[in-house]
Amino acid sequence: MSTTRDHLETMAEQIKEQVIAWRRHLHENPELSYEEVNTSRFIYETLQTFEGLELSRPTETSVMARLIGSEPGKTLAIRADIDALPIPEENDFSFVSKNPGVMHACGHDGHTSILLGTAKILAGMREQVKGEIRFLFQHAEEQFPGGAEQMVEAGVMDGVDMVIGLHLHSPLEVGYVAVSAGPSHAAADTFEITVLGKGGHAAQPHDTVDSLAVAAQVVTNLQYVVSRNTDPIEPLVLSVTKVTGGTANNVIPGAVHLGGTVRLYNPEVRKTIPTLMERVIKGVTEAHGASYEFHYTYGNAPVINDNELTAKVKETLVEVFGADQVQPLIPTMGGEDFSSFLTKAPGTYFWVGAGNVSKGIVHPHHHPRFTIDEDSLVIGVKAFTNVALSLLK
Repeated sequence: MSTTRDHLETMAEQIKEQVIAWRRHLHENPELSYEEVNTSRFIYETLQTFEGLELSRPTETSVMARLIGSEPGKTLAIRADIDALPIPEENDFSFVSKNPGVMHACGHDGHTSILLGTAKILAGMREQVKGEIRFLFQHAEEQFPGGAEQMVEAGVMDGVDMVIGLHLHSPLEVGYVAVSAGPSHAAADTFEITVLGKGGHAAQPHDTVDSLAVAAQVVTNLQYVVSRNTDPIEPLVLSVTKVTGGTANNVIPGAVHLGGTVRLYNPEVRKTIPTLMERVIKGVTEAHGASYEFHYTYGNAPVINDNELTAKVKETLVEVFGADQVQPLIPTMGGEDFSSFLTKAPGTYFWVGAGNVSKGIVHPHHHPRFTIDEDSLVIGVKAFTNVALSLLK
């Protein structure tokens, strides 16, 4: 296996500049969720230049490439997300976004390039592949319900035995990877609340039911769901992120709209949250003579890395990069629709360090000045190629 690893190391270094060029092209031409027309075309046409791949379009803006090995075996899926975000870019390097108001602010351009590099290398090593590898270029990770579920419904996971994915992670310094069994990303639910009062003149509040004042009490009291209604050891976030209401300084609005998100891991706790929230909303609004409308939407499930598979992935990463460069993955309350793939097969999702303090690459994901250290791209290629062959061995 060491000979194979040496070959993968050499191949990854040889295509490093190509992978960087792919990333820069994608960064210049970002597209939003469900709008990745040119992005998916670029991926498809690039994959056509590699020999031995069977290409398909599971959905309008996604791509799947299948590599059938020289011997029978298991089937591994490897996923990369391809969409960008509605954020105006504030970087000043030569390949900034050409699409005003849209940028790759989460590293998906890097994920796509890494998987293209992985496909290129492994397609040239078909004789060493046992089983099948499916390269999944997924659209719409950033927008619920997400492209992963659509791809699963299209059959990309049929017959798959295991699935892996990675995320470039700016808080982690380049050169490091992070992986752990168990929780990785939280469930991501959303809610909408409308507080219904009685509008009127701001100078005569006694003739109104002030929906804005009541809504403020709802926001404050919803925090007790976390601090007083659930176990403090249980990871749980409840954030009100939207408040909409009012038309003029001298008018008390008749209705105020609230929106937000709930993040957690425990499926049993997840079932209780809508009931706990509505109890608070109902109590506060009734106490002030108002009424309400409440809608809770269950979003992506949590990402839970499989114990056995993750142990194998970690073992390979340690062999490739060294034990000092492989860190435990600290679970995040961020959401990830990679969980949809996990409904069909056990999987592992890991991080590849992409930050670099010395280069000023320190901005968080979804920031208008987010970027990555491009040295992380070849690390991602080495991780994917080595893990893929190890898992199928």
